[in-house]
Amino acid sequence: MTAISIRNLSKTYPVPFRRLREFFRRPVKDPVEALRDVSFEVETGEIFGLIGRNGAGKTTLTKIVATLVQPTTGSVSVRGNDSVEADERVRRDIGLATAEERSFYWRLTSEQNLLFFARLHGLSDRFAGQRIKDLFARLELDEVARRRFGELSTGNKQRLAVARAMLANPPVLLLDEPTRSLDPLAAARLREMIRSLAEQDPPVTILLTSHNLAEVETLCARVAIISRGNIRALDTPKNLRDLTSGSETVHITISSGEKISLTREHNDEQLDQTIRRLQARGERIIDVETQRATLLDVLEMYEAADERS
Repeated sequence: MTAISIRNLSKTYPVPFRRLREFFRRPVKDPVEALRDVSFEVETGEIFGLIGRNGAGKTTLTKIVATLVQPTTGSVSVRGNDSVEADERVRRDIGLATAEERSFYWRLTSEQNLLFFARLHGLSDRFAGQRIKDLFARLELDEVARRRFGELSTGNKQRLAVARAMLANPPVLLLDEPTRSLDPLAAARLREMIRSLAEQDPPVTILLTSHNLAEVETLCARVAIISRGNIRALDTPKNLRDLTSGSETVHITISSGEKISLTREHNDEQLDQTIRRLQARGERIIDVETQRATLLDVLEMYEAADERS
């Protein structure tokens, strides 16, 4: 079943006060085209990755799915509900955690903040109290439950944003750089929790944006690369890596300490032939290290192509 369906989505931000600026003969910039004809689907229970440089359109796309911004053209549906025509229904199905959270109340404690948002969701205080307790334990926020939001570290603020997104147990989560500012151990535990959400019954569908490409490759079944508002590629991480050149670099270390490097096409015989030649010379092979293309290589390839066009 499709959880999120995006069809021919475009978003253009108009120039504010354009006529007034023209009247006073002030410089007028062109409208900003944030998204152009974007289409893809996210299946139920899938962890779907969206990567691209700053300003590529990731945040605009996430906000449109969350009903915070309306599209200029095209449509978004979440679990069969249109994000414009049935926006209230869509909001009930979505939990949003953004990288830069500004809607918490800085003078309230972490616990008070979540209780406030739980009431907005219509949760009873009794149920909300238990749900908040469970989320704090799961996200290791017990120690900051009674601390004011303004006193929290950036990492704890980020985890509290994830807790708020999960508060009403929504079937769809939009996570914008969820491990940003977390220490390595906390980030690893959050990634494991994200994976477990997609594997539970019923599963949670997750649309994940991140600049941590290793994280995206670890978590996501499919990844879309967005550049200048366009989806340039969409596939599994492995297939995207193969788009670069289909080759890999192999480093061979022999007993003398010498390192031999070669670049070969996948599944060719060059590595086998090199190893046989070394063995025929009486060399002892200590280590063989393979270096393949990464998602960063793929992203750089499309960014370079866009800059040339």
